[in-house]
Amino acid sequence: MQTPEDKARAEIDRLLSDAGWVLQDMEDFNRNAALGVAVREFQLPAGPCDYLLFVDGKAAGVIEAKKSGVTLSGVADQSEKYMGALPPHLASWGDMLLYDYESTGTETLFRDLRDPKPRSRRIFAFHRPETLRAWLQQPDTLRARLQQMPPLDSSGLRDCQVEAITNLERSLAEDRPRSLIQLATGAGKTFTACSFSYRLIRHAGARRILFLVDRNNLGDQTLREFQNFQPPGAANRFTDTYIVQHLRSHHIDRDAKVVITTIQRLYSLLRGEELEDEAEERSAFEMAQAAGSEVAPLGYNPEIPVETFDFIITDECHRSIYGLWRQVLEYFDASIIGLTATPSKHTLGFFNQNLVAEYPYERSVADGVNVGYEIYRIRTQVSEEGGRIEGTDTGFQVPVRDKRSRKLRYEQLDADLEYSAKELDRSVVNPNQIRTVLQTYRERVFTELFPDRSGQWLPKTLIFAKDDNHAEEIVHAVREVFGEGNDFAKKITYRNSGEDPKELIKAFRVDPFPRIAVTVDMIATGTDIKPVEVLIFMRDVKSEGYYEQMKGRGVRSIPDADLKAVTPDAKTKTRFILIDAVGVSETKKNASQPLERKKTVSFDALLDQVAMGRRDEEALSSLAGRLSALDRKLGEEERHRIAEASGGKPPRELSNDLLDAIDPDRQESAIHQQHGPQATQDQKDAVVGRLMDEACQPFDSPQLRDLLKDIKQKTDIVIDEVTTDTMLGATFDKRKAEATVTSFREFMEDNRDQLTALQILYNQPRGQQKLTYQAIRELVQRLGDPPHYLTTATVWQAYRRLEAAKVRGAPVDDQLTEVVSLVRFALGQDEVLEPFGTVVEQRFNLWLGREKRAGRAYTAEQEDWLRTIASYIAANAEITPRDFQEAPSLADRGGIIQARKVLGPELNDMLDDLQGALVA
Repeated sequence: MQTPEDKARAEIDRLLSDAGWVLQDMEDFNRNAALGVAVREFQLPAGPCDYLLFVDGKAAGVIEAKKSGVTLSGVADQSEKYMGALPPHLASWGDMLLYDYESTGTETLFRDLRDPKPRSRRIFAFHRPETLRAWLQQPDTLRARLQQMPPLDSSGLRDCQVEAITNLERSLAEDRPRSLIQLATGAGKTFTACSFSYRLIRHAGARRILFLVDRNNLGDQTLREFQNFQPPGAANRFTDTYIVQHLRSHHIDRDAKVVITTIQRLYSLLRGEELEDEAEERSAFEMAQAAGSEVAPLGYNPEIPVETFDFIITDECHRSIYGLWRQVLEYFDASIIGLTATPSKHTLGFFNQNLVAEYPYERSVADGVNVGYEIYRIRTQVSEEGGRIEGTDTGFQVPVRDKRSRKLRYEQLDADLEYSAKELDRSVVNPNQIRTVLQTYRERVFTELFPDRSGQWLPKTLIFAKDDNHAEEIVHAVREVFGEGNDFAKKITYRNSGEDPKELIKAFRVDPFPRIAVTVDMIATGTDIKPVEVLIFMRDVKSEGYYEQMKGRGVRSIPDADLKAVTPDAKTKTRFILIDAVGVSETKKNASQPLERKKTVSFDALLDQVAMGRRDEEALSSLAGRLSALDRKLGEEERHRIAEASGGKPPRELSNDLLDAIDPDRQESAIHQQHGPQATQDQKDAVVGRLMDEACQPFDSPQLRDLLKDIKQKTDIVIDEVTTDTMLGATFDKRKAEATVTSFREFMEDNRDQLTALQILYNQPRGQQKLTYQAIRELVQRLGDPPHYLTTATVWQAYRRLEAAKVRGAPVDDQLTEVVSLVRFALGQDEVLEPFGTVVEQRFNLWLGREKRAGRAYTAEQEDWLRTIASYIAANAEITPRDFQEAPSLADRGGIIQARKVLGPELNDMLDDLQGALVA
């Protein structure tokens, strides 16, 4: 009978063999029998080691074997006694052995003694001999090279990107296995990744980097970023120097330095399974959201050894590292680098709380990288309360649409149908409700939301729908409500027929049409569409992280010229509007899904998990029960369709097969029949596994799974054409504005004694508030710092929402002096909030009047000069003779010489007088 030690040795032997090692006992010793030879019980001065590893005929490392269950953290000390005392006649790679493994067969630790601070780390399986030889032939190790990185060339990088790269490299140099980078949406996460990937390859000698994305279209976007990336100081683009592979097959290019793929495809590669193309178009997070803790485990794949990648970059990692997908990341002996805009506590937990860089959305708005937003809430009676369709007594028939075929038929309801707001647009569609929301938007968009626009170009608008059928209804309603053709509004989902979703996304991004895109999940995260100025939520979202990502589709800033190219009457994108038609901004959100948790699994997810290899009793029992329940609802035609797809078995028989496979009596009978009463535990497990595999075999067919999913759905959508909908209210949500004003007032109180500009504005009476540009710039910079993260435009907009009658105009972009008007209004020194330039112009006209009454009239040329000087003061709060030589608006007119010639020798006194009159 095998002892626990024997079982561990057998498993270690298998792992070594899978990794390409030739195993030998001492009596068969031949160190040159293969590139990698593992010799059992090799005698060394300190005693026989469990395994001595020879690479290219020379001793390189040892394996200390322990039985399963032994904790390995202290076993490395035992290994060390073999490492340094080598017999002089033994061919080796150095004076001591360099590689130290400890393994139980189920857990393996590895340490490279050439690392700066050798530390044992967990690995999924043993490295291949070829890998160890390549490492041995290098003058130093990857971890050593990470401590010798050259200074970062920061040209072309934002401050937040410099911080992210610098701190990441410091974390890697400290041998931290996981590092998390938080960069707000729009702050250039992928560009940052291109930058540090180049440095890791160029300067640290990284062999290969894996870049994991959530969906295939995000992989295309990432590939374009690498193709366009020009490393600082390099003559060529990244892809001119290094191969970047967007993985679309089962073959990883061995020459590729960067491999881009979805985690779904990589999982299927490691499992040796085919992957349907559509699986990569769905988010990994969405696919795994309902996954239980019992999922098909990964085994070692010799075609993709654990050392295939040195680094793994996981984009939008808050979504893709959970549940099923976590084991893919942990398969590789690689440092994991997470990129996210919205980290949750679970994400921070996965990355060992190692947040190397933090650049939140609020900070990005303060820096002008992104724009802020406002919430506009539309409430209708049906969306708040649901509706009711009268049934039999009316004699009327109602339209009913089949979800799968989209075929429309008419039926008389057996009873009145009452539906709640939650059922709206899933089992019941009310076209009047959709139209009411859209009509409200059409009526208010140029009167309340964008009153400065011409009305000819609807701002680029993205609508989030509940599902594909809901999206279809919305698209048709948009075209009807706005009186436009097909090119005006497009549905962009996975089920687009006849139109390429990628081309539609591109057109929505760079072309004037479509003006409105309707989606479900396809462009809810990651996809970069900067011209979007309006998001309409016609679906609720429960996940906080997902909600933040969806909002992120509107936050990106865009150059004025690019915005005008798609929206000709737009000037500058200063904010976006979130139109909430379902209460999404008011419902409580959940944190992202935790790393491991038991939960109820949906029917669709359970089918997929069984197909992937899930075989626990709970899963099979649950699936059997659901198939049995489904069978009771089916007609003969649907049972026949299922039987055809399953090889002749209707749902009831599929259910019974699953129950038989987990029935203890049937299992015992099968074990006895095959192995008799003395069956070993391994034999029993094999028989039970075979019974379960046979019962689950029909579900390997994607055709059967898809059919069951379609039929399981409530296949009919009732269309309520009768219930009218009325708007209950449509207003801006003032809570955010109130919080902004409160934060601004707190900022002023907290800094009234620290900031020069606030000291002057608080303590000096009007007419004596002599401000400098430097003091104003300091005020604006501090306003954008944590914890307030405010901008002049954001606070100004908040006051507009709360005190509209007292707010006139909008602040001029990038004109720092606008903050003076804001502070004076907040302090009650001004009754009206209006642009600083407007105030200066009014005061200039008053000053001219006083001058005229005092007998100092000015010629047209002199007045023109004075107006130019006033404009400069409006933008800078002060003016000096030096500015006439440096400021283009003054220098181009002849500078200080021409100004003195036109205005006279008393120019300096005039400037002081003018500055006091206009600003103080």
